[in-house]
Amino acid sequence: MESQVRGGTRWKRFAVVMVPSVAATAAIGVALAQGALAASFSVSGQSFKVTADRLDGTGFSQYGAIDSGYTLKGEKTAHPVAVSGFKNAKITNMCQSVVTPDIPLLGSVSLILKAGGGGTPVEADNLYIDVADLNADATFRGIDIGVAAKDANKGPGISKGDQANPYGFAQQAESATLTDVKQTAWATTAGTFKLSGLHMSLSTGVKECY
Repeated sequence: MESQVRGGTRWKRFAVVMVPSVAATAAIGVALAQGALAASFSVSGQSFKVTADRLDGTGFSQYGAIDSGYTLKGEKTAHPVAVSGFKNAKITNMCQSVVTPDIPLLGSVSLILKAGGGGTPVEADNLYIDVADLNADATFRGIDIGVAAKDANKGPGISKGDQANPYGFAQQAESATLTDVKQTAWATTAGTFKLSGLHMSLSTGVKECY
């Protein structure tokens, strides 16, 4: 079975998710031990943007959760997110950007990370992405929509430490392909995250992947 979706979801409240997210970062290129930090950390006060030409993933699942964290002023806050999990994923021509505002004497400073653009894609295993907004063309194979989150067994399962209702809405698929991806996310964790052709740069001003 195949299903195609195109569009974006902007979260104003905790709601049902109908599109999958795409892989983003691994804490600026650091590979994490499988499940070691899975959503058990407090997210920073900065979301990040990601683009990719293509993502091919197997073992996909998605469910709703809450990311607890801080604002840049240190106040506690929380973000409703769609957590997308992949057992395995390959990402072509990935770009990640994050902007830090209001730095004394400098103003805004932008970090841009690029990888997987030289013919060898980025590879990730046991990948979880906590996404807030997504636009992409997507094809799902062997998709189940409306399964209880705890029973979504085609993907890697609910990430250890996630604030998610195991009886809440989820969807899963045997595989998924996303193209022309643009997303905003709050966190990403992975068992392994291999970034081929990694290049990271810093510059003043606001410079983002999209």
